[in-house]
Amino acid sequence: MNGEQELKGNFQSESHKLVINIRLTSNAIGAVHTKYIAQFDLSMAQFNILRILRGAKEPLTINTVKDRMIEKSPNTTRLIDKLLEKTWVRKFQCKEDRRQTYLHITEKGLDLLGEIDKSEDFPSIKDLGITTEECILMNEMLEKVKEGYK
Repeated sequence: MNGEQELKGNFQSESHKLVINIRLTSNAIGAVHTKYIAQFDLSMAQFNILRILRGAKEPLTINTVKDRMIEKSPNTTRLIDKLLEKTWVRKFQCKEDRRQTYLHITEKGLDLLGEIDKSEDFPSIKDLGITTEECILMNEMLEKVKEGYK
């Protein structure tokens, strides 16, 4: 049964339908973004790590990066190793505590994100005709849902 058929089915309540709809929508967005990002030889998890590092504007510990990831991944170390190989990030040890390892996005990594950001082909909610006000309302509603599941 595909997502459209699933949403036409019988539901215990509108709130039950909403949960299913959120999950189906998330999967649909994820599939489109995954396909798009793959052309840059990136996985969504790697893209997420690069965006976390760019947003931080300073080196972060690997544990901090793991905590901030959208989708938690048991193989974050392997993801980071691939980013290191491509020289999109660099890794170094803390001088005060050698057990702490820091990550920093490189200029090459920033350039890659800039290229993705500038692309008119990157799938965006804006392309769906959803207004800024609707985005604000949806974000507020999704925050309430997210808080309810904590």
